[in-house]
Amino acid sequence: MASLDTGTGKFAPVFDKDGVRLTVDDSVATVTLTNPDKRNAQSPALWRALAAAGQSLPGSVRVVVLRAEGLSFSAGLDRQAFTPEGFDGEPSFIDLARGSDDVLDDTIAEYQEAFTWWRRSDIVTVAAVQGHAIGAGFQLALACDLRIAAEDVQFSMRETSLGLVPDLTGTHPLVSLVGYARALEICVTGRYVHADEAARIGLANLVVPADQLDAATRDLTEALIAAPRDAVIETKALLQGVSTRSYEEQRAAERAAQGRRLRDLAGLGD
Repeated sequence: MASLDTGTGKFAPVFDKDGVRLTVDDSVATVTLTNPDKRNAQSPALWRALAAAGQSLPGSVRVVVLRAEGLSFSAGLDRQAFTPEGFDGEPSFIDLARGSDDVLDDTIAEYQEAFTWWRRSDIVTVAAVQGHAIGAGFQLALACDLRIAAEDVQFSMRETSLGLVPDLTGTHPLVSLVGYARALEICVTGRYVHADEAARIGLANLVVPADQLDAATRDLTEALIAAPRDAVIETKALLQGVSTRSYEEQRAAERAAQGRRLRDLAGLGD
């Protein structure tokens, strides 16, 4: 758990590196993107920091809030990645393309780790999104279970327009949320999805004025931690498994989960 910084009255960060800050207040953790001057553009260093933040969560955490400083959530991948020089101490994307298939695959898999832990069954994750959420920024918002969007939000999947594909785990949740046809159209055109459409098609659970984003996120967080933790974990796992189970298999999964909950409530659990 983060310690209280008596100088500021706020919780000191557990982790603060490469544009990512993690703070923990009992059962709620907050991961903040902290490079507003570059509209929170993303890089391999930031992805490693996001992965490290996930690994640093104390066991007490039930809800993780993802937010960003400044006017934009994240403008996507820093274009420096496509220059011959790349980032200091990092292979450029051009160098990666010239390498072996195994190295390229392993490197992309490492980058994806920043986007995968948000759907762990033992936590619920909420992205508070304002301004631009483009490319990798859009995929980072999609990595979370829930999204609250400010009225000025602009989601866009630009990878295909640049000759690439969305490869940071965003395709699965996008199709799950909006359906194949709309997901294809959003990705291939690279157009902006604004707040009203995001709410209508299921990308955003809630849309609020920008000056109410923090308050709305706090309200949702408080609601999410009101139910008993084990019941939330079981419910999330049930819902996550729907797409891979038949109707009868889902019925069986519900029965097994409810049996565990009843035994636990009766004091008969393991």
